[in-house]
Amino acid sequence: MSMTGIIIALEITVGVTAVLIFLYLCMIGPRIFRRPRREHFKRWLYAHRGLHDNHSDAPENSMAAFRKAKEAGYGIELDIQLSKDRIPVVFHDFTLKRVCGAPGKVNDYTYEELQQFCLFESQERIPRFEDVLKLVDGKVPLIVEFKLETRDLSLCPIADRLLARYKGMYCMESFNPLGVWWYRCHRRNVMRGQLSDAFLQEGPYRGPLYFIQQNLLTNFIGRPDFIAYRSKYPRTLSRRICCGMFGAVGAAWTIKSQEELERAQRDFDIFIFEGFMPG
Repeated sequence: MSMTGIIIALEITVGVTAVLIFLYLCMIGPRIFRRPRREHFKRWLYAHRGLHDNHSDAPENSMAAFRKAKEAGYGIELDIQLSKDRIPVVFHDFTLKRVCGAPGKVNDYTYEELQQFCLFESQERIPRFEDVLKLVDGKVPLIVEFKLETRDLSLCPIADRLLARYKGMYCMESFNPLGVWWYRCHRRNVMRGQLSDAFLQEGPYRGPLYFIQQNLLTNFIGRPDFIAYRSKYPRTLSRRICCGMFGAVGAAWTIKSQEELERAQRDFDIFIFEGFMPG
């Protein structure tokens, strides 16, 4: 190949690389303009699924756990999904087996039918989201995770009607970028977050979908205000660029010791903890 040919090939390579980098940065970028106020959310530690112990009378995502968190002065992270009769309830798993020892999914049962099941070893029942909002009553901030298993986003407008009447401070997050997108389209004043993890680093997660999610390549859909990422993987490149270069807020989940909390304070802004009382 002649020198001219080499130069042309290098120019094409550089040009293609520059375009790919530009596209990558556009894909992972958070909301840049007209951001909602975010500083208030940084002043709190958040109890993961409430201040809970699954071997006590205050298990995860129970009214008792939320009451304890409020009384201790911690913010609360919680999970919502729809029952069969389309009532927003607070529950993490899509299936009932781990928490209630029952068959089927949450959305296989009406709210009244769900009340037959106890949470772990307690007498607590699956709460309505509306009742949790009344309990918290704006005393501490909420991080509300929207559990969206498919492209069905009907949870978003139903839960949003409750949140629109709520007087307290809250933000939303979801692993499903379509849920973040719904809030981008309909409630631009609400702080929204993309949940993610270093999926390919551990566990059974494999394939292009998890590569895309791990590297925040769907951010262009929802343009999140914050990135909620597993605390043990703060150095994931896309997370660092999104929070460092573009100024997105970094939320760490789920911190399980004082030592982990102190480490996370070097890389994150918001801290979601579980299983210990922060010092």
